[in-house]
Amino acid sequence: MSQSSVPPVSRDNFCYRHPDRQSFVLCQRCGRTICGECQTPGAVGVICPECMKQQRQSAPRRTGFFSRSGDRPVVTYTLIAVTAFVFLLQLIPGLNVIDYLLYAGVYSTPVAFEPWRMLTSVFVHSQSFIFHIALNMYSLWLFGQALEPMLGRARFLALYLISGFAGSLGVLFLTDGSTAVVGASGAIFGLMGAFLVIQRKLGGNMNGLLVLVGINLVIGFIPGINVAWQAHVGGLVGGALVGLIYYETRHLKHKSRQTLLIGGLCAVLVVLSLIRYVAF
Repeated sequence: MSQSSVPPVSRDNFCYRHPDRQSFVLCQRCGRTICGECQTPGAVGVICPECMKQQRQSAPRRTGFFSRSGDRPVVTYTLIAVTAFVFLLQLIPGLNVIDYLLYAGVYSTPVAFEPWRMLTSVFVHSQSFIFHIALNMYSLWLFGQALEPMLGRARFLALYLISGFAGSLGVLFLTDGSTAVVGASGAIFGLMGAFLVIQRKLGGNMNGLLVLVGINLVIGFIPGINVAWQAHVGGLVGGALVGLIYYETRHLKHKSRQTLLIGGLCAVLVVLSLIRYVAF
């Protein structure tokens, strides 16, 4: 019987993570032997678990398909804090904060046209109904945690403010101009509208969100409930338009187009508000 020409098996031919498993496959990065369970396909060859972990840690982190802004919804927390601070100021007798910040299409003040109120009204709430601010801030916290990491801080803030303005525009067009409104409901509905559009485009399940939006819209039409449904409708439409722009221009190569479209939308909203005001 002749001697076998097959070389003896050494310990180097066993997986470094499973010493009882023989293998002749090496990690392309560190050169260690790895079995089939420990192999992750790479660009060339396979990679062991430790090298794959290091590769993932060193790779640039992308939190959403829009930006790399980080996981913490800082803008969301800031908006909640500012709104809560303004609400505390409302409770101080003599400051009349709500009178300076509420919105209506036509005023009886010496300066009849005060367009900044279309935004400032988002930060004041009814003092007689504590659940007004509580529900709005809970909704902001809920949708902010979902949208801000996805969109990025600047885009999320723009979405919130544009939606709030669009909500005031809804009040301007759908009332006689004398109805005074306060609250972040228009901006909140804008977040819902944007999330609805983005989820739809991404192929996500929207059944729960559609029910939520529907319930909130219906509540605004119930007699006896002092809710500005006009702001809800305006904010929902405005937020949906912003969400559509964000999705269609989500790639970095479309950044300039996105800025142009958002700027154009803002300009259209302002022009519409001027046209409606002149019509009164």
